[in-house]
Amino acid sequence: MKCPFCGFEESKVIDSRPTDEGERIRRRRECIKCGKRFTTYEVIENVPLIVVKKDKSREQFDRNKLMAGILRACEKRPVSLQTIEDAVSDIEAQLQNSLDREVTSDKIGELCMAKLKDIDEVAYVRFASVYRQFKDVSTFVEEVSKLLQEK
Repeated sequence: MKCPFCGFEESKVIDSRPTDEGERIRRRRECIKCGKRFTTYEVIENVPLIVVKKDKSREQFDRNKLMAGILRACEKRPVSLQTIEDAVSDIEAQLQNSLDREVTSDKIGELCMAKLKDIDEVAYVRFASVYRQFKDVSTFVEEVSKLLQEK
């Protein structure tokens, strides 16, 4: 961190404290060269995650849409809300931790299906039937057959 007094580029942190409900960190620093003290604030940079849809349109990632889709698949199933929230958080973390700032809706769908397969097989098949746009009963049966073979 560059000293505002002498311009030297090295300083040491004397004190760190969270501010604004943990949104920022206040750091008290001391210049190694001139010894003067100054304060800096560290803020998390929020870079939005953009979803590229099948029709090539783009929109900002919406956690609520992901939650709604998984809730719909798990409707009337013995899956707790906490399990669903954990799955959504895990999927969102995977997307945020990837280096790509743009992600396809297909990738999000595949991550959802992988999570649902572990959580509840019926919810998985429900989600897959909408996501993969099953055209008829035979494609539905094929998906269930794959699921049974994996067991």
